[in-house]
Formats: sequence, structure tokens, C-alpha cells
Amino acid sequence: MSAAFDQIAPHRDGAATTSTGEAGDFFELLKPRVMFLVVVTALGGMVAAPGSVNPVIGFAALLAIAVGAGASGCLNMWWDADIDAVMTRTANRPIPAGRILASEALAFGLVLSVGSVLVLGLVANLISAAMLAFTIFFYVVVYSMWLKRATPQNIVIGGAAGAFPPMIGEAVVTGDFGLTSIVLFAIIFLWTPPHFWALALVKSADYARAGIPMLPNVAGPAATRRQIVAYTFVLAPVGVLPALMGFGGAVYLAVSVTTGLMMIALSLRVRKVTEGEAAHKAAYQLFGFSILYLFLLFAVLLAENGLGLMWALPKVLG
Repeated sequence: MSAAFDQIAPHRDGAATTSTGEAGDFFELLKPRVMFLVVVTALGGMVAAPGSVNPVIGFAALLAIAVGAGASGCLNMWWDADIDAVMTRTANRPIPAGRILASEALAFGLVLSVGSVLVLGLVANLISAAMLAFTIFFYVVVYSMWLKRATPQNIVIGGAAGAFPPMIGEAVVTGDFGLTSIVLFAIIFLWTPPHFWALALVKSADYARAGIPMLPNVAGPAATRRQIVAYTFVLAPVGVLPALMGFGGAVYLAVSVTTGLMMIALSLRVRKVTEGEAAHKAAYQLFGFSILYLFLLFAVLLAENGLGLMWALPKVLG
């Protein structure tokens, strides 16, 4: 962590020996909203995978994956505490606010990381455990420590960390991963840039103050808007692939096509509306809807494959 944080947050390890945080603060370190999305996407990979897994093993594996995701978030907050302190969106997080000591967050994250990988290896298999370990490493070291402060492509490359859970989920069931979870990986990977860049358009001043080279600050808002549209135009047809490949049914086809077209429409609005509060509103609308988009795709997959509600379509690909 940089020296800037030493000046901003007086409640560091040298000034206190224990934190003042409560259980809720430690839970906040786990980024619960991200954990929830990881659980949904990992479960999507599990239910869409060929074969089945004992429900008890599946639940334990899913819990380990969720804890691993939380551990990644905790270690990310530990490393980014200095920049979190100067960004209005993150200044009240437990570490920069002084409620949790940096050393406590580091220990908490490391224990959860090791524990989640060991548990997943014991209850499922070594392949899924190794993939979880790699995901944690990729998010904490490759994205947080290296890419985030070094390149405007941080979200593009680092987004892979958030796209691995479906592959881990399939590995829990099959001991390997195949085309099914690779397609789900691609959906999340392509979804990540327009999702985060929409927010970055609104929060560009925050990122500039923290010294984070997000695309709007480096390439400019106009280039960012063009990139958002380009990624969305690729994302929308890729989002339909599960239906064409046979592990998504008629409902998935309808939802993916409808929401994909809405994503395109909102991205085009972001490109068209570029000034004032209307531009911020357009970006926020895309950011908010993108969350719903990804959740709906995986929720439908869960309903069709996990609850037996599949209305199968003729298989076109695969």
C-alpha cells in the first residue's frame, strides 16, 4: 500500500493494537454483493454442467467458492485502502475509515483464502480447488496489485477473475471444464467492461483523484463510450449462445434476446447523450441494468437446469 494512506488514515497499526470494527465491518470486507454474484454464476456453471453432484457436496463447494470470493474482496480492500481513502465512493470502507486495521484485514483475507481452497479440494476435487486458488491469485495479484494502477485495460484483463466462477462450478461437477462453462465465462468477461466503464464515466473525477488510469481518464469519455458500444454489440449475441448450444431453453432465448437488445439500446444512449446530468443518468441506467442483465441470464439458467423448467429448443451449435 502506498505512503499516501499513511497520511490519510491515522488509525493504522502503529496507532492502535485492535480494531474498533464489528462483525458487520468484517463482513463488509468480503464485498457481499460481489459474493452474491459469484454464487449465482458459479451455481449456473454447476447446474448447466453435464452430470450431477451430491446436493450436500454441491452446497459445501458453493460455500467454499463464496468464501474464496469474499477473501479476494478482503485482500483487494487491504491493498487498495490508500486509494479507497481518497475516493468518495469508497472512503467509508472499514479500513480507510479506521474501523478495521490493515493487518487484521490481511490476516482475515489470507485465512479465508487458504481455508476456502482447502475445503473445496476436500469436498469436491483438486481441479476446482486449483481454479479457485488461481482466481484468488488473479484478482488480488494480477488485477489489484498490478493492472489496476498500471493500465486503462485493467477492467478488460482483470475482468477474467470475475468470469472464472462458472468454470469452477462445472469443475466441481465434472472434475474438468468444457465448452459450457467457457461460454458462461465469455458472457461475464464481455459484460465486465461496459458494466464498469459506465460507472467510470460518472466517477471519473474520483478515479483521477486516486490516480487510477480508468479508460475515461486516459482515452477520454468519447473513446470510452465507443468501447462500451463495441463490447455490448459483441456481448448481446454471445449471451444467446447457451440457447443455441442446448443448455438454455426457450425462456432463456427470449430473456437473452430481449435483455441483450436493451443493453444495446442503453449503450447507444450512453454514446449519444454526452453532456450534463442527462449523460450521467444514461451511464447510471446502463450500469444498473447491466447488473440485472447478468443476473437474469443466470437466474433463468438456474431455473431451467436446476429446477427442471427447461423447454428445450433444437440444438444449433455444439
